[in-house]
This record gives sequence, structure tokens and C-alpha cells, in this order.
Amino acid sequence: MRYHALLATAALAVFTIACQSPLGFAATGPATAESPPPPGVSAPAMDRAQLLEDLRILAADDMEGRLVATAGSERARAYIIARFEQIGLEPIGDSFESTFEFGRPNGWSPTTTGTNIVARLRGTGESGRVMVVSAHYDHMGMRGGEIWNGADDNASGVAGLLATAASFAAAPPQHDIIFAAFDAEEHGLQGAEAFVANPPVPLETITFNLNLDMLAMSQERILWAVGTYHYPFLIPIVDAVAARSNVNLPMGFDEPSEDHGADWTQATDSGEFHAVGIPFIYLGVDYHPHYHEPTDTYENMTLDFFQDASETVVDFAREADRQLDRIGEASGR
Repeated sequence: MRYHALLATAALAVFTIACQSPLGFAATGPATAESPPPPGVSAPAMDRAQLLEDLRILAADDMEGRLVATAGSERARAYIIARFEQIGLEPIGDSFESTFEFGRPNGWSPTTTGTNIVARLRGTGESGRVMVVSAHYDHMGMRGGEIWNGADDNASGVAGLLATAASFAAAPPQHDIIFAAFDAEEHGLQGAEAFVANPPVPLETITFNLNLDMLAMSQERILWAVGTYHYPFLIPIVDAVAARSNVNLPMGFDEPSEDHGADWTQATDSGEFHAVGIPFIYLGVDYHPHYHEPTDTYENMTLDFFQDASETVVDFAREADRQLDRIGEASGR
């Protein structure tokens, strides 16, 4: 994540948004913890131990901070691909890897090669609409002899993505889902930009982006849902999931503001989807003292919160899959 500002006021942390959108877009049913998955689909419980193992491995010292185009990045990529294969995802084409080139600022090098990791899980329906679940896997690498492990930013998002993929592999979605682990987010959302510029499926079929960036560190147990200012027809989905969640799921940080850092719309990869008119929700925590510091380590995460937040992510993805045709109708996609 690239936002650098400090922070929500207490008022933002407690505000509420009306449950009914002006478009009349409604949730599938009562917002209760008992809301079931689609008929015939029994969603399995998330593997909380595997979630922590994915986080620990991706944030380990031998990943060397997962800086784009380094050996640490390559090791992280190999791990993610192995987990995709273990879960049962398929590549789109011959490989899970999709390379792209970008210019680095400050004269580091004229071009750098990044590598996105992209997989697909086919849905049971025939609407043709696609959801993209994304999280960037790169981080800051090594600086001054210290490893910037990036446990929260964004090993946590990738671990949440893997948990979501495993849930859908066990109980298939209604729509095709693309799971994308983006590279070079820390260098200007480069991986997401390359994905949108050269999508693996027709861009017009991509109906919704659920982006995960920083899920693992919140003493206040707050996971922000960003994007409903731009797409108010998504409010009922957030409300329904929030009512079932074991974490706080307020909406905000997406309105235009002169306060630096108060609008996260372009702070992470979902900004590239928004730029081409694809509705998004970005789930992530607020700034904390370990953000973009070498102390962003597995040991410093609030792991109980992370597990509960990741269960909320999985629930959100399932709700979005159930509602994807309505999202498409409301957005004209």
C-alpha cells in the first residue's frame, strides 16, 4: 500500500452509511450470521492455521522483502504458484506468470521486469461476468542491511487471497473468478496497471474487483471497506457482510479530499480498476506504526484479528459472487 498519511479521526471510525442505495440494489437476504451460501453450496470453514502459515512464510527473512525483480521476489512467486496449484487453480494460458516492463523513478534503471501471478477458477453459471480478487505480493526489499519483511503490507493480503481461493475451490462460485497476485505495487501500481492494460479475459467481462491490502494489524479490530462513495450500490453488500463479521467493517476513505491521505481510492491496486470504470471494494487496515518499517514482521501482527478479518474477506467474496450480476446491471457492465 502506498498511502502515507495519518489518519482517520474518531468520527470516521464510528460513522455509519445508510443501507439502501439510490439504485435500490439490495442484499440477497437478511444480514445475519446465518445467511447461507447459494443453494447446493456448502462453504467450508477457513483453514485458520494455513492462513497463518502462508503469512509466516511470505513474510519470512528468506523472502528478503519481496522487492520486484529480486531473488526474494522469485522465491515468493514460486511459493504462491505452488499454493495455487495445491488449491486447484488453473493458469489462463500456458503459465501462471505474466511479465511486464516498467520504468523506475530516480534513475535506478531504465526498465524493470515485474511478474504478476494470475489464476482462474471457473464458475458454475453462464453469465460471462468475472470477478477479480487481487493482492500485491511485492514489498520494499532490503535497506541498510535490514529486511523489510512486509508482513502486513502485503503478505497478509496474499494470504487472504489464498484463503479465498481455497474456499471457492472447495465450494465453487457462480461466476468465474480470477485470482491475481500483483507485482510492483510499491512502484506505482505497475502490476495492476499492466493487468488492466492487457487483461487475460475481455475487459468488459470484468465486473468487480475485490482488492486486499493490509489485513493483519489492527489493535482496534477495524477493517476498512473503501469504494462505496464511488459505487453506492455496493453499500448493501458491505452492510450484509459487516453484520456477520467478527471485526468492525466501516466504510470510508474514498471521498475526494484536500487532506493528504484521506482518500485511498488510488492508494493501491484497485485504483487501476476504478480508472477504467470497474467497481471495486478495497479491504484494508489503517496506518499503524509498522507500516513501511522493518518492524512489519509476522511477530508484530495481531494474528487473531487477521484470522477474523480474513474470514470476513472470504465472506465478502462469496457475497460479491452471489451479487455479481446485480453489480453488473447497476454499473452497466
